[in-house]
Amino acid sequence: MALLDALSKAITSGAVEIVDLTAPLSSSTPILRLPEPFANTIPFRLEEISRYDERGPRWYWNDIHTGEHTGTHLDAPVHWVSGKDGHDVSRVPLKTLVAPAVVLDFSARAAQDPDFLLSIDDVRAWTAEHGPLPDGGWLLYRTGWDARSDDQERFLNADESGAHSPGVSPECARWLAEETPITGLGVETVGTDAGQAPALEPMFPCHELLLGAGKHGLTQLQNLAALPPTGTVLVVSPLPIVGGSGSPARVLALVER
Repeated sequence: MALLDALSKAITSGAVEIVDLTAPLSSSTPILRLPEPFANTIPFRLEEISRYDERGPRWYWNDIHTGEHTGTHLDAPVHWVSGKDGHDVSRVPLKTLVAPAVVLDFSARAAQDPDFLLSIDDVRAWTAEHGPLPDGGWLLYRTGWDARSDDQERFLNADESGAHSPGVSPECARWLAEETPITGLGVETVGTDAGQAPALEPMFPCHELLLGAGKHGLTQLQNLAALPPTGTVLVVSPLPIVGGSGSPARVLALVER
């Protein structure tokens, strides 16, 4: 009780700040676009049921129409064929949903090159300065891409050769999946993989390798610039959709100030 009481008082006093890492969810939220013949998700939409009228005189409510992987969302292992025998979003371990996180800031590199791919050497250089990646925690990869999230075209940044957004090299994705203790990777982009991931080997390496290893993804995060490199505790709240491959999520960071 003493620990929880101390945390509650620290939040109340501002000694621990709650930072919202979640993108607002609306009909204008950017969504992934896959080329034909692949099927795509629907945009988020509210359908009004009643609003203080003859359909319901004292209440307002809506049906929601959305894909599992819309806006800020969690990828469960079963989302990808390599993780098809893994757990769905309703069975993500609770220690994954409340876990330590570190922030690797490569926004300057991504500003110079929208196709920048994080390498093993980049991560090792970061750990040499800041310490090891958290056991059972999250690697949050800051690229500055959240500044584009209010505009679908700028966010996807696509041309005739496909989308151009930063990601992780296949070698680094395999290393993160197989040789590091993290539970997952969080990014600011529309998905955990780079825009040019279809041309990499394997295709979509973060999905293929991390989810195949029973790890997780978080996408379309915001406000990573407000977090320190280490010392953050992440709180992830997806819907526990039975059989679901993922879910929109509210993602909060607890930061000691």
